[in-house]
Amino acid sequence: MSERVKIVLKSGKDQSLRRRHPWVFSGAIKKIVGIPVEGDVVDVYDNKDEKLGSGHYQEGSISIRMLTLGEEPVGENLFRNRITQAWNHRTEEGVYLPGKTDVFRLVNAEGDGLPGLIIDYYNGTAVIQAHSTGMYHHLNDILKVLTALPGLPVKTVYSKSRNTLHLQTGLRPEDTWLLGEQGEGEVLENGYQFRVNWERGQKTGFFVDQRENRKLVGHYAAGREVLNMFSFSGGFSVYAMGGGAKIVHSVDSSVHAIELAKINMERNFPDRDNHAEFATDAFKFMEDIDQKYDLIILDPPAFAKHQRVLNNALQGYKKMNQNAIEKIRPGGLLFTFSCSQAVSRENFRKSVFAAAANTGRAVKILHQLSQPADHPVSIYHPEGEYLKGLVVKVD
Repeated sequence: MSERVKIVLKSGKDQSLRRRHPWVFSGAIKKIVGIPVEGDVVDVYDNKDEKLGSGHYQEGSISIRMLTLGEEPVGENLFRNRITQAWNHRTEEGVYLPGKTDVFRLVNAEGDGLPGLIIDYYNGTAVIQAHSTGMYHHLNDILKVLTALPGLPVKTVYSKSRNTLHLQTGLRPEDTWLLGEQGEGEVLENGYQFRVNWERGQKTGFFVDQRENRKLVGHYAAGREVLNMFSFSGGFSVYAMGGGAKIVHSVDSSVHAIELAKINMERNFPDRDNHAEFATDAFKFMEDIDQKYDLIILDPPAFAKHQRVLNNALQGYKKMNQNAIEKIRPGGLLFTFSCSQAVSRENFRKSVFAAAANTGRAVKILHQLSQPADHPVSIYHPEGEYLKGLVVKVD
């Protein structure tokens, strides 16, 4: 085996690694000994030639995603240990409850010590997303571990990394089945049934991270007229109906998403006729909602995937929330979210504050929301807290 590429950091730039932050930025690198290729495992040293650890090399602002600190080797044993630890954590948290909840996140990247790797579990199907070329190169190691986890039946495994890696240098991956093949299936979440299409659905097929927030919508929905914007497959809509909503309207620009929302509503409430779906632009739909709803859910796709578009994203959140706050009925509840990692919790709250201030209405915060326990955030990597939400009451 050829000697690994050696990355030497500038003086003082080792401190973030010593504080266990898992990223090395390009500006921190003093010199590179060897010629690294995208996805290579490289060794990182400080300016005094002390080895700090090893990680995956990549082109761009984030040059290295650290996998180990010190001398721990990178290989199949590392993946076995980290994924097993992640599974044990989910077991302790009780997120996998066959017969009630069989969909959850098994591995949450930096939060589980595996930067660049997402694995979601869907009632026997594991969907893998690699967000780095290095992780993509380890798919076989990951597959071996997944199929041997005690107490977790894994019948099919789907690699869905084409859209997460399409900009990576020299790599054009295709989404493919690594084990078996099953394009869609049924899952249970808190007793509700959902049809999930892993091949065509957004992200890994379902927004697993909103499980507890959907449950909270159900808690507040009784007797209310509910609007679920950017509804995708109708997760919030199903919980609202289950909570006793008077009517539920689901809006999404995707015809496929709206079809799934209709299927999911009919599977859970075959005898109800107080739900309607609208395949249309969300912002156009919101132009004509004055006083029609007293519970509105705003869960848009990421407005800012990069810092360079942050200001535009914050203006987008402000405009969207101002529209909802202006038009919701007195005493109404607004569930509003941002899933943009580039948008901090503070900036999101400021956008909602500015939106509320512009309306002149009395608005108070009832809940500040985040991602559930199967989406853990490393305390050393606060960027991992990507999901932010507020529940506000508008008088």
